[in-house]
This record gives sequence, structure tokens and C-alpha cells, in this order.
Amino acid sequence: MAEETNAVEKQFSIQKIYTKDMSFETPNSPKIFTETWEPSVDFNLGSHVEPLENAFFEIVLTITITVKNKDTVAYLVEVNQAGIFALGGFTDEEMGPMVGSFCPNILFPYAREAVSDLIVRGGFPQLLLAPVNFDALYAQHLQQAPSSNTIN
Repeated sequence: MAEETNAVEKQFSIQKIYTKDMSFETPNSPKIFTETWEPSVDFNLGSHVEPLENAFFEIVLTITITVKNKDTVAYLVEVNQAGIFALGGFTDEEMGPMVGSFCPNILFPYAREAVSDLIVRGGFPQLLLAPVNFDALYAQHLQQAPSSNTIN
């Protein structure tokens, strides 16, 4: 006879993926287009978790890129890529990696495409962001803030 368990079935679903906010600035155009292109890239990545009703969560992945040509800012781009995810039946220990790694990993390709599109539309060479290891970033976050198990 099989043993009965009171375990709750884990449920995960993507409800919606959307661009929450985006901006692109070229503060030194058109002059920047006349200079020899020798870019340096500053890349920042963050995420925010907003619990909603009924086991729904909004996860917002923020990518900010500042590109300088020598010492002059060529462009700044920021994309807030968001998703609403249904997460049910997960323990507190399991929720941290779900909202801090798994969901941002789903959002990243959408944000990457938005960033690339904005830069090309701004008249600059395409910038393809390298893949991100969200599991490693989440583990690093836990080491820096051991009492917290979510990325804010």
C-alpha cells in the first residue's frame, strides 16, 4: 500500500512578460558619431521581487548599461523587463532560488533583445549581452546577506 503524503504539488507558470520601463540617451550626439569608436562598457544588473495576491509575484529585471567612447558618454540604456509568475507549493527555502534566479533567467533574453534593439535604433553598433549565470549571482547574494533569501 502506497504511503499517503500531505505534500502540496508545486506549481509554476508564466502569467505575463512585459517591458515595464526603458530609456535610451545619447547625451553627446551628434558629435559622438564623428569620433573614432573605442568604447568601454559599464554593465549593471539587478532584480526586484514584488509579491502580489494569490501566490503571484512580479519579478523585475533591471539592466543598465553606460557606454563611453574614451571619456565621453556615448549612450546610456536602461531596461526594466518584468514578468508575473504564479508560484505555488514551494517551501520558503525553494522560493528564494525561484524568484532570485529561475524567474530572472526567464526574463533575461527579453531584456537582452530590448537592449540590443534600443542601441541599434540609436545609431550605434549592436551590443549583445553575454549570458548571465543567475544561479551564481543568487548564491553570491546569499553569501553577502545570509539572513535574506530573496534578491531585492
